[in-house]
Amino acid sequence: MRTPPTAALAAHRTPLGSLTLAATDEALVLCAFDDREQAVARIARGDLTAVDTDAATPAQLRIIEEAGRQVDAYLEGRSRTFTVPMDLRLATPFSRTTVERLDSLLPYGVTGTYAELAAALGRPRAARAVGTALGANPLCVVLPCHRVVGSGGRLTGYAGGVEAKRFLLDLESGGTPAASL
Repeated sequence: MRTPPTAALAAHRTPLGSLTLAATDEALVLCAFDDREQAVARIARGDLTAVDTDAATPAQLRIIEEAGRQVDAYLEGRSRTFTVPMDLRLATPFSRTTVERLDSLLPYGVTGTYAELAAALGRPRAARAVGTALGANPLCVVLPCHRVVGSGGRLTGYAGGVEAKRFLLDLESGGTPAASL
């Protein structure tokens, strides 16, 4: 019987709250507002075994540390992009297609609606499916699902909460993000 590869888990504190980061030896697979139990379940669905950082490989630790540095730089307004290697194995096929295109369709500082994103993906009637796909984004913040808003610019659901979404949008628009959430 084959032993599934591992993904090391670590909590990373941010102004938005705690993010759970998880990495294989090759890439970041999770950056989410999930608690440990939710993260372990997500990782298992990706045919991985979750381990704590004390059982992590040096490669896993390097990726987690780099992801943490990049998240911090982004949230402090010092960076607009992420270069850490990413793996979307925890996403469904439709979610993967949706989140992979976010940065090109909605670059830093630009928002769009669920309906606009659905149309850009060639599925103009799939606004709700797009919302569901974004809600399952395994690389929150890193792959910018926060840039998608409801019709008329309404702030709607976000895994980290509407306040976190507002923080991220304020940050990207050059405004002053809320001091604490």
